[in-house]
Amino acid sequence: MEPTTDRLKTPRAAGMAGVAFALLLGAAIVLMRISIPGDAADATIDQDRRWAVQLALQIVPFAGIFFLWFMGALRAHTGEAEDRFIATVFLGSGFVFVAALFAAAAAAGTVLNEETPSDFGRHYAYTLLATYAMRMAAVFVLATSMIGRTLGVFPRPLAMLGTLVGLILIVVGSGVPWSELLFPAWALVISLYILRVRRTAAPTDRSGAP
Repeated sequence: MEPTTDRLKTPRAAGMAGVAFALLLGAAIVLMRISIPGDAADATIDQDRRWAVQLALQIVPFAGIFFLWFMGALRAHTGEAEDRFIATVFLGSGFVFVAALFAAAAAAGTVLNEETPSDFGRHYAYTLLATYAMRMAAVFVLATSMIGRTLGVFPRPLAMLGTLVGLILIVVGSGVPWSELLFPAWALVISLYILRVRRTAAPTDRSGAP
């Protein structure tokens, strides 16, 4: 009975952490996008935009924490059946994503001390977020989808959706503004699916318990 109960709690933890991560990262991306102009034509930051940058910087650390929890819970859910090669890519891309996300937030924070953001600081923040962080996110999505498809954790349409999102993120990169929102949107879909599966599995376990 105890292993079964722990098995059910892990997907629930993964789902709750994933929902929190998706909402926080989505909010941080939106705030950073509207606060720091992407081109030199609109380089000034008014007080409202400075407030939005400060809020985004407060959100990012919590998004990173929930993402690490999300990673750990997903890996615990797959157990010993996971492929070590794919698991290494899964972990490596996740850790690099968090590091690049924190670096992008730190770079965006330097803009707060400038009335007119320099091209270097602005492009540096966007490059870290839209190019490096999102491409690592793409690898994470592809690895997670491959694990889910191989082990049967995710249904085929959900695994295909993840593959499509990963390919778009890794190919598009920073070429399409706001494309970074695909990653938190995917995490939200995965998390809601995990929570739904947990709700349907829990009554079955209680009814079939000796």
